[in-house]
Amino acid sequence: MGEMIVISMTIIALALITGMSLNGIVEKVMQAKRLRHQPNGGAAPEDIRLIAERQQMIEDRLRVIERITTDANSGDVRVTAQIAAEIEALRALPAAAPSLRKDLSE
Repeated sequence: MGEMIVISMTIIALALITGMSLNGIVEKVMQAKRLRHQPNGGAAPEDIRLIAERQQMIEDRLRVIERITTDANSGDVRVTAQIAAEIEALRALPAAAPSLRKDLSE
């Protein structure tokens, strides 16, 4: 009778240890899944600001390119000079913000 109690207690202890281990593993897996599905939970405000600045710069350049393609056949000297000035201003922009280009390339 004493041996049965010892065997029973050993089985119960092993079952508890196994159950607690499985519970810990399942909790880690569920936590990883929750973190994976959070939208931009880890993005820093500085990164968001840099991305927004880069996007604005690209949009500005795109507007100039659109204007160049639509005004390419224009014979007006003022329009051509204005477009050339805008192009030069955009070329000077990245030189004024090298940290932006460096941060985004990392």
